Amino acid sequence: MFLIKDNKNAMVSDPAILNVKRYSLAGRKSKVALDKIGRPYERGGLFEEFLSGLPDILAAADLRRAAVRISEAHSNARPVILGMGAHPIKVGLSPVIIDLMERGVITAVATNGASIVHDFELAYSGNTSEDVAAELCTGQFGMAEETGVMLNRAIVKGVEDGLGLGSAIGSFLLNDSSVKHKNISIFARACELGVPVTVHVAVGTDIIHMHPEADGRAIGEGSLRDFRLLATLIGRLEGGVFINLGSAVIIPEVFMKALNLARNTGSTVERFMAVNMDFISHYRAQANVLKRPAPDSASAINLIGHHEIMFPLLAAAVKENLKGRKGDGC
Repeated sequence: MFLIKDNKNAMVSDPAILNVKRYSLAGRKSKVALDKIGRPYERGGLFEEFLSGLPDILAAADLRRAAVRISEAHSNARPVILGMGAHPIKVGLSPVIIDLMERGVITAVATNGASIVHDFELAYSGNTSEDVAAELCTGQFGMAEETGVMLNRAIVKGVEDGLGLGSAIGSFLLNDSSVKHKNISIFARACELGVPVTVHVAVGTDIIHMHPEADGRAIGEGSLRDFRLLATLIGRLEGGVFINLGSAVIIPEVFMKALNLARNTGSTVERFMAVNMDFISHYRAQANVLKRPAPDSASAINLIGHHEIMFPLLAAAVKENLKGRKGDGC
């Protein structure tokens, strides 16, 4: 009860406060309850126990929900398309992505031009990602001969053979004997598995464009073929899942246009889940992946956190969901 002083300094009740309206806590709608809070993980436990012990609140609940939808899409033979930048490759996620492709969970990959650089370098030499600041000072940034020559030649040859950029790079990496670590290449393994991989290039953004072997006609033609292939794949996305992993601009823009083209040419793409995963929130990913294509909030999930932690968590949660399903192969 609030008190005020009268003119004689005596303490009296404030009449306005006496009229306050209250309710019983038992009848109030609350966002957090005992059945939603987490449980501590016990040393030596199973991942399934860790996962089930996460709070059923905010991002932890969204992580579970995304894993369930991806698992359902796989079990129902619906697409799960992974859109990504190059950063997932640079932080060591290629084996996790390849594993999901091998299990038939990821049915297609759409990526930017930088991904072919890092995928090639890991597969060819076992290392990638130079010190940009140091090399930029000397003008040597991006000037590795093998990367510039071999990738540009592979693009030209592949496009001449009627391929898109993704297939051109995948075929080259799979079949060239000088590539010693092709088992770690997303492009090579996708080619082997028959998983479509599309590459969407902004000319001038990738180091191979600085080399004299770069052919603008081949790069443009190959990337346009891949865009049209992606639009076809997006046209079959009904009941499936699209994941944007770490692309701030290119993949969100390409996805929105491919989705529009698919709808414009007669495909029904209304019921699907869009998942955005990045370590900070970007405008285009929010608008072009989540809000505009999937306006139903139940079908749009935003998971913010470091790729090297969040995506393995999601992949493991998917595999746990599939473990008990008949014929899941996990």
